[in-house]
Amino acid sequence: MASIPADAQRLRDLALLRRVRDRIDRDYAQPLDVESLARGVHLSAGHLSREFKRAYGESPYSYLMTRRIERAKTLLRRGDLSVTEVCFAVGCSSLGTFSTRFSELVGMSPSAYRAAAGAEAAGIPHCLAKQVTRPVRNREALGR
Repeated sequence: MASIPADAQRLRDLALLRRVRDRIDRDYAQPLDVESLARGVHLSAGHLSREFKRAYGESPYSYLMTRRIERAKTLLRRGDLSVTEVCFAVGCSSLGTFSTRFSELVGMSPSAYRAAAGAEAAGIPHCLAKQVTRPVRNREALGR
């Protein structure tokens, strides 16, 4: 039986990882876990986590939470939903976990962010606000 050349296998793995990332981007508000993401591309959860981190620099769960917090920031800036409503709208099932993760990524609580949101994106066209206000982990922002 002939083995698949390493380069060809790597390209196949990258295509699978892209499918996982696309699913997270599309379905971030749905209940997602690494096991179901891995099943969707016929990989083990451990292998998916290792390869995803190697390709994208963060675990699938971390990437999912970044997408959720990114969307939460948009909803909080809009101002017509409570923090609890935003939490559930972005797919989080625990307000405590949402608030903790939001604070880790953004550097302030969701309530504090909502209060300060007007100043953060003031004067920035809406089409650029998402890019400018994208969550960055505090360790990354500090260069650690």
